[in-house]
Amino acid sequence: MTSPLLTTHGAVSAETPDSDVAAHYGDPSHEGRAIERSAAWVDRSNRGVVRVSGPDRLGWLNDLTSQLTRGLAPGTGTEALILDTRGHLRWHLSLVDDGEATWIHTEPGQGSELAAFLDSMVFMLRVEVEDLSESRSVLSVLGPKRDEVLAAVEGPISRVTEDQVDLFVPSEDLVAIAEGLTGSGARPAGLWAYEAHRIASHRPRAGIDSDDRAIPHEMDWIGSAVHLDKGCYPGQETVARVHNLGRPPRRLVMLHLDGTADRLPHVGADIELEGRRIGRVGGSARHHEIGPIALGLVKRTVPTDATLTVEGIAAGQEVIVDPDTGANADIGDFRRTPR
Repeated sequence: MTSPLLTTHGAVSAETPDSDVAAHYGDPSHEGRAIERSAAWVDRSNRGVVRVSGPDRLGWLNDLTSQLTRGLAPGTGTEALILDTRGHLRWHLSLVDDGEATWIHTEPGQGSELAAFLDSMVFMLRVEVEDLSESRSVLSVLGPKRDEVLAAVEGPISRVTEDQVDLFVPSEDLVAIAEGLTGSGARPAGLWAYEAHRIASHRPRAGIDSDDRAIPHEMDWIGSAVHLDKGCYPGQETVARVHNLGRPPRRLVMLHLDGTADRLPHVGADIELEGRRIGRVGGSARHHEIGPIALGLVKRTVPTDATLTVEGIAAGQEVIVDPDTGANADIGDFRRTPR
């Protein structure tokens, strides 16, 4: 469903898989500055939305996902993964519980598939699953002044990170709520600025920065989306093994791309070292301050100071995931930029 906010003055539609929302509203650089210096709202109404209700929901989600959701306090936003039995990613979830139901959003086009999977896992428990992708929309509010503009907003709110709040709003009210946020001082910002901020913050996106072989340690999801001290769940054996042995096949990096190139690499393009393929690039964007950047997955053994190339574009790497991550890793030696 194409977002009604694409009729906002200056709106230009984004590329696949986000073509139903705005890439920008006429000035991506100033939109990026608003995200980091004041307040901005971002239309993410193309996200899949699932609502899980019933008294057994939190314990049930605890058994299905990588996150400790049992006893999750109302209003506490968190992330979770659903993995297959081999520990590979199936879905990345952003969720919040409002005391009566758990609200989840996931990647565009995946709401119905996720809801069908969850519904198939209910069995005899008191849980109900609804796909609300058509009737609820995600509107994200970012920036240091976000709480000032959020004062009048009601409904499920998920504080996903320190600087981002996600609103689950009725789709018919999306335009009115966005206009209200604008009137309170938030600037409309498109996916170009949002993606640049996300990449610079080292936050991977499922299906863009990950592939069908991705495991949580490679993606820097330990801690944020994976709780290491909870009970069993599908894929937990892989998580525990990699954590104890500290040998993930690949590691996540942020790439600083040569700014003289007039293009950004395609998602899935090869990352090369001296002509050899050593990884794949994920999302890329032009950040308003640090220039063109991208996230990529490279082999664990690639030297951390090597200069790489992507589609002929030179790329310096900023290490996100320690090559020897896990229980024995000295993360302080490798993490260059805090999330």
